[in-house]
Amino acid sequence: MPKISVFLLVFLFPFAAVGQAPVKTSAANASASVVQAAKLSETGHCADALPVLRRSASHVSDKDLKQRAGIAGVRCAMNLNHPEQAVDFLQWLRRDFPGDPEVLYVATHAYSDLSVRASQELMQNAPTSYQVHELNAESLEVQGKWEEAAGEYRKILEQNPRLPGIHYRLGRVLLSAPPSDNMAEDAKKEFQEELEIDPKNAGAEYVMGELAREAQQWDDAIKHFARATALDHGFTDAFFGLGRSLISADRSAEAIAPLQTFVKMQPQEPAGHFQLATAYNHAGRKAEAEKEFALYRQTTSEARQTREELSKKLSGKSAPN
Repeated sequence: MPKISVFLLVFLFPFAAVGQAPVKTSAANASASVVQAAKLSETGHCADALPVLRRSASHVSDKDLKQRAGIAGVRCAMNLNHPEQAVDFLQWLRRDFPGDPEVLYVATHAYSDLSVRASQELMQNAPTSYQVHELNAESLEVQGKWEEAAGEYRKILEQNPRLPGIHYRLGRVLLSAPPSDNMAEDAKKEFQEELEIDPKNAGAEYVMGELAREAQQWDDAIKHFARATALDHGFTDAFFGLGRSLISADRSAEAIAPLQTFVKMQPQEPAGHFQLATAYNHAGRKAEAEKEFALYRQTTSEARQTREELSKKLSGKSAPN
């Protein structure tokens, strides 16, 4: 009888050849490989470590090792300039370790670094593009340099006068700058031009509504807020603005629906409960008004307690038992 090789037996009878012990050995070997790869990454040998971490890190059962390997993978991928691989590691770390401080810390730095690298690549590849001006404007906004930011947006409009979103951004910058006599009117013109270019810009409709509300022009405010909510069904601030503008226009019964929507989306916001209670009260729905006033008091107390606890933590004081 001819001899049958061990390889052929495994090929013909794979389930008989693979028992429980080899699986454990394979898992142990995988963990050992990941440990070694993590050590390599920590000593700067990322080129050797990264392939192993990519292949095996997410499949390790030990949570501490898994987290260590994932963080090592992020850092190695960033060091070797493989942004897509870094994002892959971050995605499964955020999925498997939600809310973990170390993971969030690493993610903060990694995403910040990725942003810087992308902006540098943009400037190198398309230095005269409107996107570079837009990026510069956004950076100037963060620094509070409103006039310079407005100048960047105006440069974009000189090149692309009908580019969607730019008049809106310019209008927001004008409103953020120190107050001037014509500030509101100048910003309003920008939002109007934006809506001529992009009638579906819910943000422009919302800010137009806010400007009208501050000027106590209730009909205009209601019109703009209503359009904003129709364009973006998740625009919570627009529902709130619509509701309180309707109350101010003595149309409290109509204010109930948008304020109910706001409260449903933002149940912990005290102002929503207060405005809804006011609308109920004016509409003669006293029992519902009392319920909302009670929720207003409850959420106000909870918000105050949260602020106090946060303040104590930031100051290094422990909250009382």
